[in-house]
Amino acid sequence: MVYDIAFLGHYTKDTIVSAEGLRVVDGGAFNYGSHAAVRMGLKVAAITRLAREDVKVADELKALGVAVFAKVTPNSTCLRLEYPTSNVDDRILYVTSSAGPFTIAEVKGIASRVFVVGASVRGEVPLTVIEELRKKDAMIAIDLQGFVRVVHEGRMVFQDWPEKEKVLSKVDTVKTDAVEAEYLTGQKDMRVAAGQIADLGPKEVVLTHRDGVLVYDGDRFHEARFHPETLTGRSGRGDTCIASYMARRLSAPPQEAIIWAAALTSLKMDAEGPFRRDIREVEALIRKKYSDPSPR
Repeated sequence: MVYDIAFLGHYTKDTIVSAEGLRVVDGGAFNYGSHAAVRMGLKVAAITRLAREDVKVADELKALGVAVFAKVTPNSTCLRLEYPTSNVDDRILYVTSSAGPFTIAEVKGIASRVFVVGASVRGEVPLTVIEELRKKDAMIAIDLQGFVRVVHEGRMVFQDWPEKEKVLSKVDTVKTDAVEAEYLTGQKDMRVAAGQIADLGPKEVVLTHRDGVLVYDGDRFHEARFHPETLTGRSGRGDTCIASYMARRLSAPPQEAIIWAAALTSLKMDAEGPFRRDIREVEALIRKKYSDPSPR
């Protein structure tokens, strides 16, 4: 079996603290990504690590038709996300437990047209696993957060990334947000930062920010705004965006894929947890908000 798209990353049990109160949500990039891609009609695989008490998340994906390859571990990765202000990009993250690093064996036998690596912190997906993926006939996308973030005294912080050239030279697409891009490059200008990241090897850079998403394809920049009605589902925004972008890139150019990703992510942000809406709602939002090819 060759899947259209495969997601690699820990399940995360997310405790979210904001002005709206405290909630516990089933997270993880593989979870957000799989929900979006399978509803887009693709053959989807999910590779994850989680505790036995949380296998219900894998069971839900299986019920949707996702092929789940789950390693049961003593603990799931548990995160605490605190939003101290109304700015949804201003957040403090803590890690209280981890499901441990992936191994080559967990990806070796899986074939897919695209692999999307969505780690939470450095060490979750080692360089050896990226190198194994590179041996496959597949596009590889990574989320920068899983490589520039480390755990220091329980809290997620940015730290210098010595292996950045080795990793970035082996991937096709990088997803980042404005804060991570500035940390890695020292550039506040998102376009300049995206260009510098692309210089390290990736063919495309997908950069999310408070208002929308920017894509640099090595030649041109493409932009699309988010149009959520609420921000209740802010957590998982980037995971959903890169998943829907890569899923659409299998059949469409960047300028079309970015609009699809912005629209689907907008609808996801209206509710906690993964995208669970009818795909026709994405098409309707595109007709309503994105019919003009210029950013809105």
